[in-house]
Amino acid sequence: MKKIKFFLLIVLFYACTTQPNSAIPAQQNNTTVDGKLWASLFQQCAAEYRALCFQAYQIAQLRVEMSLHQPSSKPRAVITDIDETVLDNSPYAVHQSLLGKDYEPASWADWTSRAQCDTLSGSLSFFTYAASKKVKIFYITNRDEKERAGTLQNLQHYGFPFADNDHLIMKQTTSSKESRRQDVMAKHNVILLLGDNLSDFSALFDKKTTEERLSATQTSSALFGNRFIVLPNPSYGDWESALYQYNYKLTPAQKDSVIKKNVKGY
Repeated sequence: MKKIKFFLLIVLFYACTTQPNSAIPAQQNNTTVDGKLWASLFQQCAAEYRALCFQAYQIAQLRVEMSLHQPSSKPRAVITDIDETVLDNSPYAVHQSLLGKDYEPASWADWTSRAQCDTLSGSLSFFTYAASKKVKIFYITNRDEKERAGTLQNLQHYGFPFADNDHLIMKQTTSSKESRRQDVMAKHNVILLLGDNLSDFSALFDKKTTEERLSATQTSSALFGNRFIVLPNPSYGDWESALYQYNYKLTPAQKDSVIKKNVKGY
């Protein structure tokens, strides 16, 4: 009993005399960072995410099969995005989140140079099938030109068809993909477009507000699952940028405020 009383006295002494450690920073608002960690968990571990990818690519294959029954005066082609459409970058999001950070150009360039992305479920088999039917593949990405070597290495590692300089189209002067799409369409019958971001499909979605994006999606509803195949990406994209009004200089606290303002509860 005496030992227990002595222990309690020590605990009370330290509880009353110990001051907060000024070297420990106050808790930061990390809704964005923590959210991307959670989204990456879904991307890496949820069978539902894998099922959505299979579903998207199986519909894409059906659309290619249907197009082969129609005459075409131009070579057939498919246009696809890369990140979160063909290649999985969730390890990058996890790495950044565990450091308490969001996307950074330098760390992103380091990641893509490693050529370590895995593939999305169903992607390789679909593109292999399309190529076997003499359908060309054009990879239109907003990765920078300096990321070309790592991107090609990553695609070629898995044996993706048309993974060469002629069919890999990087970002040059603008993030809009419209002019690059039109260049491909001028010489090819583009039967299908694949992406995780609506701006992968049409300029109608470029730099639009959340309300405008929702409205344009409603207007274009007949194209989804037909000409447009969307892959799920809960981690990032124009849906997020639109919330911030495309202001990429917001602080974590400001992003936290925007996010909480836009979610609905009860």
